[in-house]
Amino acid sequence: MKEIILAGLLALWVCEINAQVLKVKDAETLQPLEQVIVMSDSPKKYVYTNAKGQADISEFKGADIIEIRLLGYVTQSVSFLSLEQHGFELFMIPSDISLDQVVVAATRWGESKAKIPFKISTITPREVAIQNPQTAADLLGASGDVYIQKSQQGGGSPMIRGFSANRLMYAVDGVRMNTAIFRSGNLQNVISLDPFAMQNTEVLFGSGSVIYGSDAIGGVMSFHTLTPEFSLDEETLVSGKGIVRYASANDEKTAHFDINVGWDKWAIVTSVSSYDFGDLEMGAYGPDDYLRDFYVIRENNEDVVVTNDNPDKQVPSGYTQMNLMQKIRFKPNESWDFQYGFHYSETSDYARYDRHIRTRNGQPRSAEWSYGPQIWMMNNLTITNEAEQGIYDHMSLRIAHQHFEESRIDRDFNDLDRSTREERLNAISVNADFIKEFKNESKFLYGAELVFNDVKSTGQQENIETGAVSKGPSRYPDSQWWSYGIYGVYEYVVSEVLGLHAGMRYNQYVLDADFSNNMNYYPIPESNAYISNGALTGSLGLVYTPDDSWSLTAKLATAFRSPNVDDIGKVFDSEPGAVVVPNPDLKAEYAYTAEVGVSKIVDDKLRVDFSAYYTLLDDALVRRDFTMSGQDSIVYDGELSKVQAIQNGAQAEVYGVQLGLEAKLAKGFSLLSKLNLQKGEEELDNGEKSPSRHAAPFFGITKFTYHVNKLNMQLYTVYNGGRSYEDLPVGEQGKDYLYAKDDNGNPYAPAWYTLNFKATQQLSEVLALTAGLENITDRRYRPYSSGMAGAGRNFIVALRAAF
Repeated sequence: MKEIILAGLLALWVCEINAQVLKVKDAETLQPLEQVIVMSDSPKKYVYTNAKGQADISEFKGADIIEIRLLGYVTQSVSFLSLEQHGFELFMIPSDISLDQVVVAATRWGESKAKIPFKISTITPREVAIQNPQTAADLLGASGDVYIQKSQQGGGSPMIRGFSANRLMYAVDGVRMNTAIFRSGNLQNVISLDPFAMQNTEVLFGSGSVIYGSDAIGGVMSFHTLTPEFSLDEETLVSGKGIVRYASANDEKTAHFDINVGWDKWAIVTSVSSYDFGDLEMGAYGPDDYLRDFYVIRENNEDVVVTNDNPDKQVPSGYTQMNLMQKIRFKPNESWDFQYGFHYSETSDYARYDRHIRTRNGQPRSAEWSYGPQIWMMNNLTITNEAEQGIYDHMSLRIAHQHFEESRIDRDFNDLDRSTREERLNAISVNADFIKEFKNESKFLYGAELVFNDVKSTGQQENIETGAVSKGPSRYPDSQWWSYGIYGVYEYVVSEVLGLHAGMRYNQYVLDADFSNNMNYYPIPESNAYISNGALTGSLGLVYTPDDSWSLTAKLATAFRSPNVDDIGKVFDSEPGAVVVPNPDLKAEYAYTAEVGVSKIVDDKLRVDFSAYYTLLDDALVRRDFTMSGQDSIVYDGELSKVQAIQNGAQAEVYGVQLGLEAKLAKGFSLLSKLNLQKGEEELDNGEKSPSRHAAPFFGITKFTYHVNKLNMQLYTVYNGGRSYEDLPVGEQGKDYLYAKDDNGNPYAPAWYTLNFKATQQLSEVLALTAGLENITDRRYRPYSSGMAGAGRNFIVALRAAF
């Protein structure tokens, strides 16, 4: 009898626990909603729904106000009692008009966007599903707020508010991806990330150095990958998705699969993606200057120029890529959470297309120019703890190791010597972040960071006829780079409508470079270079929200970028007839930014956003003419080349506005439009001003969307302003191979637009079909400063199975 009573009590207890599992669904499709945040101030708790739309809210018992939020849906405020009365089931109504969402990029913690003085753009999984970006660079470009430059198809260098490359921060699951060899020119490292493995992506605009340290001058791109989810009932949670996709412009064949298996305290997620991109075909209508009339092949032991039968096809530009991710999560109780993540990405060799279209004396300059396999691997352990008392309420510790491999392989036309330069870098980082909350809802965020980079660089020369291999000059010195930082941010609630944010960071950086691997090839005066210096940055921001329809922000901030190995020790050909050489006499560059923003909702049907900013970059690290051992020119790769070096030689300024508009039209219809206008100038050697290279022409996106039940359709246009020859940066005016020619034969960047259509139909609870036609009018265009022309008319079809 006793056993029967105990079994009955246990069954009642299990039912009680299960009854406190909230189920959240879309009010129109009745589909479960994942990644809905459920939060309460009293008690101070928040949880996310899993793939089945479930969240355990047993710890919210007795709460008078529980907020339930998801971008694209109306925020709901309910009590625990109300949820209990409705059987712990809640339906969310789609709505694109809101000032409020939870973002992580600003402080590494989930915070209400309406309460922080940062402009942040969020790219949701729902938008990714209909846009079908081929790479993580395309994922960022789909936001309409980030400009993407491409020198090759296996690339994509974001430009944000007039800055690019190593003046932008990349963070993956809160871990710094930037390394000591991130260069000032265009970067392709972002393609190592898998867009299918993203839970969500955020872009923070402007200075972010207080939280993220060096490099966060123009903005921060924060990528959050899939998180293992637990089962909230007695059954094992099994969920995931599979995707196959084809695109016609580059004969893309892509497959992806991920699976989550969750138990009570343990959960794992596995993600695998395979990409195969052929040569990209450009549009049929536009400047003939972009056409690819020829390419080079190796035939009968000689380089041969071949006529391209299809001048719209950009040969060579195809490549393949694979991405793997494995995560394990263990949560022994409500206070502790352990997550381990393994990421691996590897590409095939891929041609740097812009180097293949250069000519010299009427002949191709390069017979070969490609990047070797790009490899990125990360091991990341994240430990979080919730404490009710002590020096913190929330703690996060991230310990990460990353390994990078990249190489450059080039050979001049009719030259038998192939040059290969290879870099291997290991990066170790430790981040400890804490939050201490106070009764008036104010909070203090603080933390510390340690970063170490070890760089190994080698070079070799190979005679392709004899096969003889010899050691050659490397791109970088063997180097070690350290960064140590501490920071604190105080978020003070002045009143119900006014909040103040104040932060400060001190960072010490050390660089030790050994040039002995290149002493035999270049007249380098010193075998070692050593830099040890500090940087102090701060920020001050105000947020005024008189009601739910208004948000006004103002911010002053400084940011910095410390010299890295690429700055101090690189040897490479920056352009024909010029070579960049080491310069150990460098210090950090600083950015000073002022920004204001206004957001307004009208009648719950229209939202208008406006941001204006100004950034002054002082002691800017720029490439300028230089001398080495008294010589202003040296022989590099067999050519007499002008000596240049990175120097603290200039000031630069960037200013601009970002505009956004969202409108709910007739039932099911909506409009979204974003426009970015920016202007930048930098100081030249002679004191004159030149437009900044990474301040893109104005660009934007306008979308008309129709969403009803299980059908979602978008008709949209992407547009880009032009640049006349006079408005091109001085350094770009000599790169005629990148641009169209005006009536005077001078290079310029024409304006362009594309018209596009995408649609997603939910065929069943499991299957969804996405199809689209990009660049419907088949425009031939090339984004500013890019070597690759954009895709011509492009048909995309994808089949998605979610379980």
